[in-house]
Amino acid sequence: MNETLKAPFPWFGGKSRAADLIWSRFGDVPNYVEPFAGSLAVLLARPHDPRTETVNDLDCYLANFWRAVSADAEAVASFCDLPVNEADLLARHRWLVAQSDFRDRMKADPEFFDAKVAGWWVWGLCSWIGSGWCRERRDGNPPEKVPHLGDAGRVNALTEYFGGLQDRLRRVRVACGEWDRVLGESVTLKHGTTAVLLDPPYSDDEHSVDYSAGGGVSNAVRAWAVENGSNSLLRIALCGYEGEHQMPADWECVPWKARGGYGSQSNGQGRANAKRERVWFSPACLKADLFS
Repeated sequence: MNETLKAPFPWFGGKSRAADLIWSRFGDVPNYVEPFAGSLAVLLARPHDPRTETVNDLDCYLANFWRAVSADAEAVASFCDLPVNEADLLARHRWLVAQSDFRDRMKADPEFFDAKVAGWWVWGLCSWIGSGWCRERRDGNPPEKVPHLGDAGRVNALTEYFGGLQDRLRRVRVACGEWDRVLGESVTLKHGTTAVLLDPPYSDDEHSVDYSAGGGVSNAVRAWAVENGSNSLLRIALCGYEGEHQMPADWECVPWKARGGYGSQSNGQGRANAKRERVWFSPACLKADLFS
């Protein structure tokens, strides 16, 4: 397996530094499910050969990127091979936000993707500073953030890079919708022992998307984990901050340290939060002494 694959974009809350820890407790399971896909840092760091894998994200642009790279990596690379220009960035931002038909099709058709949307979205995500990329402002005004000006122009390198991702994601199923839609028996228990990575927006995370459960999505995910934690066929990892989740006594809580993001500079909040990261493992997960 290629253990160096990473998402070609920055992603708040990525779990790349926790990936080895998580896989040590999951083991080489026949089935893997990730309801909050994000940058797929854990899936891409899997040390075993891929088996049955299903990921999901409510963010249509994100889910579309993974679908498009899996189906047509070369086309996605061609659309994101662009010099960074503020006028183009703002224009593409407005165009992407206006694609209501695209969002509807993403949620209705599990095979639909748009390579142009994927390429423009990832190009903008890597050029934008701060939050707000492809988020519509309720007052209708232009976004407040400004782009980071630079240059792309590396289509050959991008094609090779995305080709590696395409090979890895070839058989990964990418759903787009609410988190619990990929946690039914047909996606989990039907395939035998199943590892489930639960990495919801943290309860005090201002960067979260608007799930139907509103600000209570973290609590709803915890409730599902507790309800299903005693199933011997499910190896569940729940991510959160220290003290965020009160789990049963037979769950194991393991600390890990994140990078901290922009907020890690000086004495920012990101530096403090980096030390608060925890993963709770269900009773069926493998124990640490098996790897000592």
